Amino acid sequence: MSANHQPANSGPFREGDRVQLTGPKGRKNTITLEAGKVFHTHRGMIEHTTIIGLPDGSVVANTEGIEHLALRPLLVDFVMSMPRGAAIIYPKDAAEIIGQADIFPGATVVEAGVGSGALSLWLLRAIGPSGRLASFERRDEFADVARGNVATFFGYDPQNWSVTVGDLQETLPDTMPAESVDRVVLDMLAPWECLDVAWEALKPGGVILCYVATVTQLSRVAEAIRATGGFTNPQSNETMMRGWHVEGLAVRPDHRMIGHTGFLITARKLAPGTVLPELKRRASKSDFSAEDVELWTPGALGERSASAKILRKRARSAGASAELSRARGLDGESAGPDEPIEPSAAEPALGDDR
Repeated sequence: MSANHQPANSGPFREGDRVQLTGPKGRKNTITLEAGKVFHTHRGMIEHTTIIGLPDGSVVANTEGIEHLALRPLLVDFVMSMPRGAAIIYPKDAAEIIGQADIFPGATVVEAGVGSGALSLWLLRAIGPSGRLASFERRDEFADVARGNVATFFGYDPQNWSVTVGDLQETLPDTMPAESVDRVVLDMLAPWECLDVAWEALKPGGVILCYVATVTQLSRVAEAIRATGGFTNPQSNETMMRGWHVEGLAVRPDHRMIGHTGFLITARKLAPGTVLPELKRRASKSDFSAEDVELWTPGALGERSASAKILRKRARSAGASAELSRARGLDGESAGPDEPIEPSAAEPALGDDR
C-alpha cells in the first residue's frame, strides 16, 4: 500500500481519520471517525457525523452542551497512549536520539530492540520514504505489538521497514551487508555484546547510539566502546524536561517533571586500520574489572517484563487497531462494522491517562 493512502495530516476531518477529543477538564480520548458511530462520555455523547467535515482544531458540543476540542493527534500523543509490550522510549529521548545520531532523510538505520515500536515511528518519520529502517527484536510478542502500532499510526505497513525476530549478533550479519548502515541505535539490556557486529555493519564515520537505563550500564558500554578500538571516544548525556505554568503574572515551574528515563551514549566508527590518538588525561583511581561491573547490571539483578498473558492481550489490541487502519486505508472509506478505537473500562486503546 502506498503512502498516499495514509490518514490525512491536515484538512477537514474525514471518515477513517483519528481525532483527539479534549474535554473541559483536559481529559483526552482518541476515536476513529465512522459514520453512524457515537462517542459516549459520562455526560452526553457526540455523533461522529457531527465531526466529519469540520476543520482541524474545531470545537464540538455533545448532547448535554459540553464542549470538546477536536484535533488530529500528534505522534507524541499516539506513542504515549498506544498498546505497549515493553516500556517505550519517551518523546524527549526520541527527539534527542534523532538529533544526536543525526538521523537524516534517506538514511539506512538499524534499531535493536524494537520494543513497542515507539522509536520505530520516530525513526520512520525522520528517514522518510527514501530511507530504510531495519528493526531487530528478540521476542515475538514485542515484535507483534510494534507491527500493530506502526500500522495503526500510518494506516499501512511501511515498505521501507523490516522487523527481524532474533538475536542481533546472529541476525544482523545475514541481514545487512558490511559497511551498508549509516546509523545503529541500540536499546537493549547489554549493548556491549553487539558492538562488533554493529561496527561491521556501519559505514566509516557512521554513528552508534546506545540507550541505557542505569549508571553501571552506561559505564560498561562506554568502556566496551573504547576497548574495541574501532570507535571515537563515546559521549554521554541524559535529558530532563520540566514544564512551566504561565498564566499572566503567575509564572512558575510545574510541580511535576519528566526526570531521568535513560542515558544516551554515542560514538562514530573509525576507518578500518585507524588508531585513535590517545587522550591526555589525569591518572584515574577508578580501575575496575568486568566482573565488578556485572554485579550491578540488570543482567545480574534480573530483567523485569510483562507476563505472557498481558503481552498476548496487548498484541491482540495492537493487531486489531492495525487491521482497522489498513482496511480504512484501502480507499479512505470505512471497512465495515468494526468498532472505532475508543476507550473502554478494561484498557483504553488510545485514551490519554496522563
